[in-house]
Amino acid sequence: MLSSISFVLILLDFPFPGLPAYLKIDFSDIPAIIAILIYGPGAGIAVEALKNVLHYLIQGSMSGVPVGQVANFIAGTLFILPVAFMFKKIKSAKGMAWSMIMGTLLMTVMMSILNYFLFLPAYTWFLNAPELSDHALKTTITAGILPFNFIKGIIITIVFSFIFVKMRPWFENKRRLQNS
Repeated sequence: MLSSISFVLILLDFPFPGLPAYLKIDFSDIPAIIAILIYGPGAGIAVEALKNVLHYLIQGSMSGVPVGQVANFIAGTLFILPVAFMFKKIKSAKGMAWSMIMGTLLMTVMMSILNYFLFLPAYTWFLNAPELSDHALKTTITAGILPFNFIKGIIITIVFSFIFVKMRPWFENKRRLQNS
């Protein structure tokens, strides 16, 4: 069910003003965080995977190959995993905030590196587009990819913080029921 909700949320994406239009913010990582809090890290990763498989099967990809979906899966996984491991040790609103900040930083740094070496070159190859120069790659990363992932992480952190504060007792009760 959380994967289905995540899939619907990815369809409600929107561009962020000032960034390239192909970089779109969505709230589809929130159900994956909920899955982690209730069922553990494997469930969160499964939500991320199923969301992207559904997205590829229903929406397709401009390159014909699921490069964007793979990138979204990796970005989402990088973002949610610190929640699984840090919040497990520091079970408080402060622990949740720190874990999401760490997820934002991890996603921002790693997706910048992965876009430089893997995803942007893959897009140009599959689209049969001219290879990007080193300068163009660096500019795309520093002016687009890096700020996009940072802003996306901050927005999701803020939105989920409100959800977490209101629903924390419910999350704890569900987790307790899962473990019994």
